[in-house]
Amino acid sequence: MSVVEEVKDRTDIVEIIGQTVRLKKSGKNHTGFCPFHPNTRTPAFVVFSETGTWRCFGACNEGGDVYKFLMKKEGWDFPQTLRYLADRAGVALETRSSEQEAQEEANAGLRDLLEAAATYYRNNLLHSPPVLEYLHNRGLQDPTLESFGIGYALPGWESTTSYLSGKGHRQPDLVEAGLAIAREAGGYHDRFHNRIMIPIRDARGRITGFGARAFDPKDEPKFLNSPQTGLFDKGRLLFGLDKAGKAIRTAEQATVVEGYLDVLALHQAGYQNVVSPMGTALTVEQLRILKRYSRNIVLALDADTAGDRATLRGLTIAREAMDRESDPVFDSRGLVRHEGRLDADIRIVSLPQGKDPDELLAEDPGSWPKLVAAAKPVVEYVMDRLLADLDLEDAKAKAQVARRVLPLIEDVADSVEREAYRQSLARRLKLDERVLLGLRSPPGRAGRRSEPPELPPIFRTRWTAAERFCLGLLLRDPELTYWIDRKLHALELEGLSPLDFYSTDSQIIFQALRSSLAQVDEEPSQYWRSVLDGSTLAQAVSIVDQVEQVDFDRPRVVETVSADFLRLRKRRVESLLEQLSFQQQTVQESEDPADQMRYLTQEAQQLSTQKRRLEAALAARS
Repeated sequence: MSVVEEVKDRTDIVEIIGQTVRLKKSGKNHTGFCPFHPNTRTPAFVVFSETGTWRCFGACNEGGDVYKFLMKKEGWDFPQTLRYLADRAGVALETRSSEQEAQEEANAGLRDLLEAAATYYRNNLLHSPPVLEYLHNRGLQDPTLESFGIGYALPGWESTTSYLSGKGHRQPDLVEAGLAIAREAGGYHDRFHNRIMIPIRDARGRITGFGARAFDPKDEPKFLNSPQTGLFDKGRLLFGLDKAGKAIRTAEQATVVEGYLDVLALHQAGYQNVVSPMGTALTVEQLRILKRYSRNIVLALDADTAGDRATLRGLTIAREAMDRESDPVFDSRGLVRHEGRLDADIRIVSLPQGKDPDELLAEDPGSWPKLVAAAKPVVEYVMDRLLADLDLEDAKAKAQVARRVLPLIEDVADSVEREAYRQSLARRLKLDERVLLGLRSPPGRAGRRSEPPELPPIFRTRWTAAERFCLGLLLRDPELTYWIDRKLHALELEGLSPLDFYSTDSQIIFQALRSSLAQVDEEPSQYWRSVLDGSTLAQAVSIVDQVEQVDFDRPRVVETVSADFLRLRKRRVESLLEQLSFQQQTVQESEDPADQMRYLTQEAQQLSTQKRRLEAALAARS
């Protein structure tokens, strides 16, 4: 048993949830009011003691185990949650190696140094009236500047270096922290000078580096980030997330804006679900991080960066490079693909021409939510941009638009959405939809159905073993995930997700696998090994080892694993129906049984429909 499962076995889920939810015993289970949405009439929140799970049968329709509850309720990541529950349960987590402890100690020292620099920059700002005046003229108030720790690096080339050295900090450490640069001729000088300093913190509020905006308009570049360090990785950070996390969960939406000062202005106005990336393009990793908080993501682009060229070559978030180094371009097709892979809803909205968020807020504070509400799906946004000035009498122009938009449509995961977009494009181009269908990439040749690979004896007994078998094959060949997704999409079913696995360990491992496919820096197999640790990594490696002897013919494996996931989903739906039946039996005790029973009936019908679709898909294979 892994430490994750051991902690869960030793944890009383009723006791944990009962700390924040008033639970009432009902048979073997407990009911109460869901803490994740307004609900005071009917107790639709159920804790299933035997399985150690919970589910809301009301508006949010969410559920999971004790880890999922605490992560959603407290805004913690999984390691935080595991540490908390392990401490409560008296389970010792794996001791870190001497190398890991040394690295953590070094990182702690760097954070102390960065915090000292932030305090120094902050004090400089308070004694720099022209800079304060500039920020005030931008509409930023002192409490906002204080909350975000905004500071100022003095014009001198050695001001920061001299100050921190005088406080006992070693100059080589200043270089490692990204605060100083070593001169070729010897000595050190400040990396940042005459710049507004914006501390960048991770989701837990720990300082990692700085974003620096030139105070003198003549200075280049306008924006300069800390360099890549052991703490600062701009592709995996989002400015303001430490303050925006809870607001994103509450609003069930994350909004991404262009610049640091935009974030400050919007938070000050009460719109706190807003973050900004660290560079010229929103990265896959940043999207993945946002998805932890909400699957609804809105990109609020400035009008001058949201034109045809920017949209199709790369949906950039900043007007100009925040670093001298180049950044990868995040194109609209990539957004569509990752939208499907992450099971996210990504939308785009353009700000009015020449307007920054602070200007919009100054003119009409209520304009921002209206603007965000008008955000459009990526495909629709691209169509709008391309068709804005299109001459519908120009056949060549129509063909060019069709050939640029159709690849986006074909990458949309949901079959209903794909069809709707094709119909919309045909109407707007005044073409017969059959013409567009003829322009699609030809489908791959259907191969003859082969017999599935034989399962090793170790996997033949239990449902948990079946999911481990499937997971082992996915880990062995991560690209197999895409093939399974396509197979499921062809059946008009959702692609793979952590919910396809019952075990918490399997969910964690699969999430690491998904993340490995969403990044480009490492081979997927290397990546998931690097992000997993301890017993979870050992378990993943063991699972892979157990399927090494399986004859890995990809078409056969796709057929087998697809069928196994259909069976696993059918089992999950049947389990949910059982839970729903329990809730229907106890609903008469609620204050408004008629309304609650109506909802439960609808829910049961939806689950029954899912079950029938899964049964039909399984029957079609036989």
